[in-house]
Amino acid sequence: MAQIYESPDKGETVYVREVLSNERKLYSESPAVKTFKDELDSLKMWAEIRQLSQTNPALKDALNKVMTIYNLIKKR
Repeated sequence: MAQIYESPDKGETVYVREVLSNERKLYSESPAVKTFKDELDSLKMWAEIRQLSQTNPALKDALNKVMTIYNLIKKR
């Protein structure tokens, strides 16, 4: 069956779907889009870590240690 290739962002991300189907799959994405998605995933993960550290003492302790190391390195 024939396939249709579509891009909602001028070629940065390309999806493929079968003719007469609404179900599409990621075909390719530019390095810039991949980097953006990776950074967004990282931000979401850190937000979840901060939130979970409010109710998990072990995670809170580990996060405090990371923040201390970060602040020491940042001041150099």
